[in-house]
Amino acid sequence: MNAPDAVVVGAGPNGLAAAVVLASAGLSVKVYEAAPAAGGGCRTAELTLPGYRHDVCSAVHPLAVASPFFRWFDLEARGVRLLQPTVAYAHPLDGGRAGAVTRSIAETAAALGRDGPAYERTFGPLVQQADAIVGAALSPVREMPAKPLPAARFATLGVRSASSLASRFQTHEGAGIFAGVAAHSMRRLDRSGTAGFGLLLGLLAHSVGWPVVEGGSEAIAGALVRAVEAGGGSVETSHPIRDLSELPDARAVLLDVSVRQLASLLAGRLPSNYRRALQKFRYGPGVCKVDWALREAVPWQAEICKEAGTVHLGGTFPEIASAEAEVVAGRHPERPYVLCAQPGVVDQSRAPAGRQTLWTYCHVPSGSARDMSEAIAAQIERFAPGFRDLVVARSVMTAAGMESYNQNYIGGDIGGGIQDLRQTIFRPAMRWSPYRVPVPGVYLCSSSSPPGAGVHGRCGELAALLALRDRFGVRERPSSPIGLAAAPDPMA
Repeated sequence: MNAPDAVVVGAGPNGLAAAVVLASAGLSVKVYEAAPAAGGGCRTAELTLPGYRHDVCSAVHPLAVASPFFRWFDLEARGVRLLQPTVAYAHPLDGGRAGAVTRSIAETAAALGRDGPAYERTFGPLVQQADAIVGAALSPVREMPAKPLPAARFATLGVRSASSLASRFQTHEGAGIFAGVAAHSMRRLDRSGTAGFGLLLGLLAHSVGWPVVEGGSEAIAGALVRAVEAGGGSVETSHPIRDLSELPDARAVLLDVSVRQLASLLAGRLPSNYRRALQKFRYGPGVCKVDWALREAVPWQAEICKEAGTVHLGGTFPEIASAEAEVVAGRHPERPYVLCAQPGVVDQSRAPAGRQTLWTYCHVPSGSARDMSEAIAAQIERFAPGFRDLVVARSVMTAAGMESYNQNYIGGDIGGGIQDLRQTIFRPAMRWSPYRVPVPGVYLCSSSSPPGAGVHGRCGELAALLALRDRFGVRERPSSPIGLAAAPDPMA
């Protein structure tokens, strides 16, 4: 059998995106995946009981709508249905109150009362330039944006701390809904750059929504695998690669792996200065993930939460900021910030009739082996009395367990490395090209390269486009992805 033109190690969304781009250019591609199934952060499994389908990692997918890669790839044309909840995300407070974000800025602002004008001033101009901002955010920071002015306006706000930007809001509802999205940064909320997470996720809620995938996130991975195979490529699972010498000869090798794995795979081949730079790469906190099988939907006190695909728990902005600071300091907060996804509000296929699944996680210190399910349950019960009575089963994966499940999740860090300002700009090392590894024909395409975490496929796409130019003389992205006769212009 002839050697492939290109090899990809790791079949997460980025590795599969890289393989699709390469196959679409007419190359023969071989993908190796250590796990029994492809998908990485896009897997779905019956983690609790038969008939209850839980997303193993990613559950909510605004970037699968907004990403230039997925616009080109066209998930809908491949049978992947992205279902939009009425409420993108909600933020309950004590006493049955809540803030909530819908697709409409005007509707969201009106519900925030005296914080409505501040909300519209903050998000209105950003949403008007959403395509330009998302395009810049999902590209290497070192590249000039296609539309510099909107990107500069976003950066001016985004470089601030979440605490600073939240001072615009006078109510717990207004500040709370911003805390909920900003805390996705997994950093202290008084640190520079954390506002950018809240702003980007907020503008996505208004511009493309926060959808869930019908049947589970694995449908995204499945569509990518089928495309690779349609191009004559193959995806081989349960095949770990421990050294580059184990791979067949290929003109390009793309690695959807952590920085730590990169150094291990290329041991003895990397220049000493690059190896030292990789040793300085920093990982963030981990997560403890708990999936719940429920008799019925969560009995939220605030009615608006019953319509939300995502619910952020933790109370007021100061409470969430305190909990995140505890985690960064290496401690387990008694009242953690909790992310909840309830796909059953729009997808009835996730559980037996009348039943529900609930996806949750909280942030914990890196490498933690502590089971946080009781702390998570207490936070849910705080805003939804009677929740515990509905639980029929649960599945717990600690931060240490997350790393065992997926070697890319170092210490349970699902983001591929902390995304502070330095590691957003210089990721994985201080080099002009973040994807080229200083070994001929080798490229990094994981979330440890720009633009970082999320199911957007851009790390894989951008690394593959560079490999096409460097190794095969192909200077343009293929006009159509493999498996489709034509593709839309992602920037149209």
